[in-house]
This record gives sequence, C-alpha cells and structure tokens, in this order.
Amino acid sequence: MFSGRVLGRYQAATVRIGFGLVWLAHLLREWPERRLLYGDTSPWSAELAEQLLADNGALTVLPWFGGRPWFELVYHLAVLAALAVLLGWRTRAATVLFLVTVLSLQNRNVFLGDGGDNIVHLMAVYLVFTRCAEVWSLDARRVRSGRDGAAGPVLWAVLGAVLLVCQLGEFSGSSLDWTAPAFPYVGWGPLFWALWAVAGLRWLVDRVAPRGETRAVLDALATMTHNCAMLVIAVEVVLIYATAGWYKVQGSRWQDGTALYYPLHLDYFTPWPGLSGLVGGALLPVFLITYGTVLLQVAFPFTLVNRRIKNALLVVMMAEHVGIAVLLGLPVFSLAMIAADAVFLPTAALLWAGVRVARIRPGRPH
Repeated sequence: MFSGRVLGRYQAATVRIGFGLVWLAHLLREWPERRLLYGDTSPWSAELAEQLLADNGALTVLPWFGGRPWFELVYHLAVLAALAVLLGWRTRAATVLFLVTVLSLQNRNVFLGDGGDNIVHLMAVYLVFTRCAEVWSLDARRVRSGRDGAAGPVLWAVLGAVLLVCQLGEFSGSSLDWTAPAFPYVGWGPLFWALWAVAGLRWLVDRVAPRGETRAVLDALATMTHNCAMLVIAVEVVLIYATAGWYKVQGSRWQDGTALYYPLHLDYFTPWPGLSGLVGGALLPVFLITYGTVLLQVAFPFTLVNRRIKNALLVVMMAEHVGIAVLLGLPVFSLAMIAADAVFLPTAALLWAGVRVARIRPGRPH
C-alpha cells in the first residue's frame, strides 16, 4: 500500500502552496532591504560568511561569483522559484530551484529569521521528494489537457547543461562535492544529478513504454518516496510542537503563567502597541494564553489518535499562529507553521475549501 497509492495529495499541494507563498511574501517584503540582509551591504560581510561556510559546509551559491549582479540574479531567481512552486509550474524543477535559492540566501546570513526560516529550510528539502503538484497546480492542468510540448525536454536539457557547468567549474568550490564529511556523507552533487537523471528517465519511459513494467516500477518508487516524505513532514511537525511544549514546561515564566507578558511589553514584538498593551495589561488572558499554549503543544502528539480532537486542536493552533503574527509581528514564522500544520488537515475540509476558492475565480459561474 505504501508504494501503491499516493497518500495526502491535497495535503501535499496545500503544503507546497503554503511554503511557496511564505517564501515569496518574505522575499517581496524584504526586497527594498535585500542587499542589507543578504547582499554586499550586509553587516555580516561576505568574508565572515565564507569563514562560517568553510566550517559548516552549508550550501549557498552566492559566494560563487560574488558582487551585486550575481546576488541580484540569485535573489530574483528565488522570487521566480517561489512563484513557480506556488503555482505548481514545472514543479519537479521548480522545487529543486526553490531548495537551492532558499539555502543560498538563508546560509548567506544565518543570523536572520524568527524561527520560520528554519521551517522553510526543512520543508524546502522535503518538498523535492513529494508529488505535490498532482492537484491544484498548473502541471495538473497541463496533464489533464494532454498538452506537454517540447518545453519539458528543453528545460531538462538546459538544467543539465547548467548543472554540468557548475559541477566542472572551479567557481562552485566544494558546493557540489560527491561526498560530505558529516552524515549522510553524500554531497549535493549526487543528489542533483540523481534528480536530473530520474526526471529524464521518466520522460523517456513515458514516450517509449508508457504502459510497460519500467513505468510501473518508476511510479511505485515515486509514490513510495512521496509517502515517506509526507511521513517525515508529519513527524517533523509533531517534533516541533512536542519539543517546544516540553521545553516550555521547564521554563519558570511558563510555569507561573507570565511568559506572554514580557514580549508584549518589548518594542521589537509590538507592531500594534495599543493592541499589545490591551492584551498585556489583562492578567487573566495572559495567564490563560500562556498555559493554553503549553497545553496545546504538549497534547498535540497524543491527539493524533483521535481525528475529531486533532482537527479541533488544529483549528485552535492555527488561530493561535494568526494571533502571534498580529500581536508579536512574526508573520513568516506564523505562516510557515500554518503551512506545516496543513499536512494534518482532513481531505474533506481541503476539498470544501478548494471548491469555494474555485467559485470565486473570475469568469467562473457562481
């Protein structure tokens, strides 16, 4: 069964749309300050970044050439990749480009972010292995219409040529090494070449023997990889909530119910001072929200055995993330958590939402 049926197709599409939207919104919001955050005018200079990269071996393409033109190209490619993932256009290639650009920008300056960047970082890796464009995507529409054309093979050939130049060029340094000093001891080079080769093999089999045994084997492997990736995403979300909840239990401010009070009185976390003062000035709401947060996070892994309780808890947790975005000014973190939570949403609710969204599109009858 794990290799015979694609599980969570609508959940995977929702996660794809959510993280494409989160990263796109972040890049557009920070566009005026992009050079200060990730570019040549950043206080975390390129020299300091390269020293850190030499120690941790993280992937980023920004040091390959340096300078503002290369940075501008990578940044705007990141915008296009996020948009392609959001729309589900050429998703196999788009998710890989999304991964590269997310890691490139985040690893250029690791001191930025509000926690949401870590979630985007992880999900960018996991999305590469999912079949997240089977529904609610331009790819799905193209498959239904039977129009593929030559764009796919041309894109595949171009990306292969680019990867070959990067692999052989000295400018890439150790970014595309075949081995890594730490676990999993495999570098980025084998991963990118394997993804490229599998995409080409899939296209060739579709043209030569679309109903043959090789196609069936490839489908089974792709389905199994997708299901494993969705399981990893679900486990990741559970671990985030469980570890956050248990760490809060050990904190004295969470134990006495005053943890929320302090960020509501810090200028950095008060985008709406009047609203923050209203909430922070009432001791009972602060106490209830503080204890409620701990209870929700600790209880979440145990509610997965009961669908109704889990669904109700998801609604509360998503509402809490909306509150965090508004009250504490952490939109990237909140939207990233809501997008990650979508992996647990019931299919019926997603289908209902999809129908409602489809009805409001221009040109569609109501």
